[in-house]
Amino acid sequence: MAPPARYCVPGERLCSAEEATAGSGTYTRHGFIFSSLAGCLERRSEDGELPVLSVVRDSESQLLPNVGAVVTCKVHILYVGSTPLKSTFRGTIRREDIRATEKDKVEVYKSFRPSDIVLAKVISLGDAQSNYLLSTAENELGVVVARSEAGVQMVPISWCEMQCPRTHTKEFRKVARVQPQFLQT
Repeated sequence: MAPPARYCVPGERLCSAEEATAGSGTYTRHGFIFSSLAGCLERRSEDGELPVLSVVRDSESQLLPNVGAVVTCKVHILYVGSTPLKSTFRGTIRREDIRATEKDKVEVYKSFRPSDIVLAKVISLGDAQSNYLLSTAENELGVVVARSEAGVQMVPISWCEMQCPRTHTKEFRKVARVQPQFLQT
């Protein structure tokens, strides 16, 4: 039985350049071979030469957030468009990227809370060590699911407020005007 395939992430050190040759999906730096993709590690050996290391994406893990992609996130990126990811990616929404106007007046706690589900757009790519930079500075982007302190899913009542249907308490959020293509059926 073959050993299970090793999954690699971009920037991960695979081995010394003396042990193998860099193939597709990899690069050499400072005497080591690193993964440049998220995917499965493949090792091919031919005629007693050094093995060639490649990182290959399978069809399900091929989808990675890219600049301009709309993602669904909850502290971590969970979906790209409407496709769920096999693994999560970390994202950051800076204060100045929450709204398109009056950026200096934005208060983060009035826009998002822990455990909110948010639609955001990727504005800068991350890597193995850093976060993707995200923005909600469009009307279609922002909080899509939030729970009240009573634990009930809240209902949007304006572009900046949601209300608990049980307690009728209103809470501030940067509410997304969700477009049909992002609704799951």
